[in-house]
Amino acid sequence: MHQVKELANGIRIVHQEVTHTRLVHCGFILNIGSRDETKEQEGLAHFWEHMAFKGTKKRKTFHILNRLESLGGELNAYTTKEKICFYASVLKDHYAKAAELLFDITFNSTFPAKEIEKERQVILEEMAMYRDSPDDSIQDELDALVFEHHSLGRNILGSEETVGKFTQQDFFDFIASRLDTSQIVFSVVGNISFSKAIRAIEGMLSEIPTKRTLYLRSGFKDYQAKTEQVKRDITQSLCGMGRPAYSLHDPKRYKLYLLNNILGGPSMNSRLNMALREKHGLVYSIESSYQPFSDVGFFGIFFGTEEKTLNKAIKIVQKEMNRLRDKKLGTLQLHMAKEQAMGQMAMAEENYAALMLVFGKSLIDHGKIDPLERIFDQIRQTTAEELLEIANEIFEPNQITQLTYLPN
Repeated sequence: MHQVKELANGIRIVHQEVTHTRLVHCGFILNIGSRDETKEQEGLAHFWEHMAFKGTKKRKTFHILNRLESLGGELNAYTTKEKICFYASVLKDHYAKAAELLFDITFNSTFPAKEIEKERQVILEEMAMYRDSPDDSIQDELDALVFEHHSLGRNILGSEETVGKFTQQDFFDFIASRLDTSQIVFSVVGNISFSKAIRAIEGMLSEIPTKRTLYLRSGFKDYQAKTEQVKRDITQSLCGMGRPAYSLHDPKRYKLYLLNNILGGPSMNSRLNMALREKHGLVYSIESSYQPFSDVGFFGIFFGTEEKTLNKAIKIVQKEMNRLRDKKLGTLQLHMAKEQAMGQMAMAEENYAALMLVFGKSLIDHGKIDPLERIFDQIRQTTAEELLEIANEIFEPNQITQLTYLPN
């Protein structure tokens, strides 16, 4: 069972002890992401994530990178549209060192000018690598179409123009304007007691001054579905379909999660996989996904196929969506879909590094962490009629944006 402690400055520490492992996973989750940038700041949050490893008030790059890796641990970070996370996995005896290092890189980064120049080149290389991977770029370009003229539609990496201009002061200004101590969580999952987990980090965190930001995220509105084709230097056609969906706070989100799982979730028996791969042999893989954000969500489908079979594949995808709109699931189908979804969630909870991050994000987004059984209850209570209603809303053909990459 997890425990939460809130400090006077609003920073929260969440912990769950797991005794049958040698490891402890811990990390800072900050409620700041790429959507919180202005147009001129595009890519700054991701650049900050990189720069956190490049120097603090008491450490140079080598000392940061060597601190845990030399002990067999792992130090990592990532940026999403709404979060920045700095996290580590270590043997339980080294937890205090991991906690101190994570504190240092999160709150004491100095953004050395010389390191900014080096890391700028690294990020430009990352952009080039991303452009050479059409499977990745089509997802970001579909976001740009769905969330046109909004920060949710911008690339997390930024652009060559913006990344080329950032200075040390830009990082300090961005953090000063966006950091809110009530929107920071330190999460710990592993073989360590609550008292030990708290003892190693509480003193450092308590010294952080209380900080509240007046910044408010701008909501997304005025969605218009679009269809676009782009020529790319590829051998296979790629297709992405998507639209806005339910937010993190919408009571229908778990029902859409269940519906998405039936249509094109990760299991091999999803309707899209069975129709396009197993029945017709048109794709190597096809998957649909649902990503909720704080005020809106995203539903998307992605696949690749030969150019000559592209139209056929698109029609089959549309047919499978329409099947879920036209005919409600039978009792046995619905029961099996629920069991599958709950099984996947239970397996995900056994990944303790991922669970640590989920705890932090849930505490920020909802102010609480729902036990898995409560989520299961919502899935069990879902009716076939509710899924039919959601399918008719989310899979409405006229509301789906379509982006296709065609070979040159």
